[in-house]
Amino acid sequence: MDNIQSIKNRFGIIGNSQALNYALQVAAQVANTDLTVLINGESGVGKEVFSQIIHALSARKHNPFIAVNCGAIPEGTIDSELFGHEKGSFTGAVDSRKGYFETVNGGTIFLDEIGEMPLGTQARLLRVLETGEFIRVGSSKVQKTDVRVIAATNRDLLEGTQNGKFREDLYYRLNTVPIRVPALRDRKEDIPLLFRKFAVDFAERYKTTSVQLDEEARNILVNYLWRGNVRELKNMAEQISVLSQDKQINAAGLRQFLPEPPTVNRLPVLASSSGGNSSGGDFANEREILYKLFFDMKKDVTELKKMFFDMLQNPNLAHNSSFQDSPVLHEYMPSEQQKSPATLSGPQPILLHDDKIDHHEVVEETLALADKEKEMIIKALRKHKKKRKDAALELGISERTLYRKLKEYNLTD
Repeated sequence: MDNIQSIKNRFGIIGNSQALNYALQVAAQVANTDLTVLINGESGVGKEVFSQIIHALSARKHNPFIAVNCGAIPEGTIDSELFGHEKGSFTGAVDSRKGYFETVNGGTIFLDEIGEMPLGTQARLLRVLETGEFIRVGSSKVQKTDVRVIAATNRDLLEGTQNGKFREDLYYRLNTVPIRVPALRDRKEDIPLLFRKFAVDFAERYKTTSVQLDEEARNILVNYLWRGNVRELKNMAEQISVLSQDKQINAAGLRQFLPEPPTVNRLPVLASSSGGNSSGGDFANEREILYKLFFDMKKDVTELKKMFFDMLQNPNLAHNSSFQDSPVLHEYMPSEQQKSPATLSGPQPILLHDDKIDHHEVVEETLALADKEKEMIIKALRKHKKKRKDAALELGISERTLYRKLKEYNLTD
């Protein structure tokens, strides 16, 4: 524990939460190895500080350290930045240039926001991690490097491997030692300590009196969500130190500096498996609704067939109360025919009893999606007495889409 406290003092880390202490302990234990480390955490939690701790406590501490934000480098130039390029390898390459993996040889490279790295560059990085070899852009000469890689991300890289945005083999190679930096809202006991430290620092910088929070203001501070984590808290402490006239801050004074919580849309929406623009989402939702209606209807028709087949095999079943009260029968038969199937108008089926007949054939209904779509639209309009708005709501589509479908199928409502 004394070692953890010395690390905090050296790197200016404030806090005593268990999750923070554990992350620091893992960083200290892995520092004196050459294992690759993947630091996970939300934006603003201080992931880069952990990379500096690992480098400073390692045998490479006297060699170069460089932090690279993968999301800030354009896709077309990131290979050149990391691995270098030869003269004339692309437009604008007027001279040969060394990349970071060449200039930081023997040291540590911190790849922040590794989830933003293009797939092609990921393949090059994997080769460096596996063999210590790289090739400059526009060259065929293989070069060696001895660089320790520490990566960081605020994304779920494992999920990225499943949707093809991140290489699975690279993920497992980077994730040799994972370190999870807790979000600020998960270490609430540290929030007042951090605010006090920031307030004192800014008071010294701007030569003013340090602001103080009363108990109610402290409770608001502790229970705020802090989506921007420590970075957001530091920025807010600076705002209060500079702009507040009263150095004793109460709840009302604190709320002036807290942003309004985002408005939550509580209207029900249809879930869609894919994003896109509103038009694309509309058609995707419409398609999902129609598929659901189609399969529900197919299930009902299958049950209806079985019911009538059982009735034909056993006529007494038609007078059974459970049969007459079937929701499927009520759904698909006119009200005057729901009392008993025996009252159906028209010729009745004739059963031919033959000992040689030991099976029956079920004829599948039509599977045409357009026919089912048209049928469901007609049914919805009838149910809601031709009110398009209600019918569209029932079908899960917009009124505009319903109007377009009516024209498409030449339906008059």
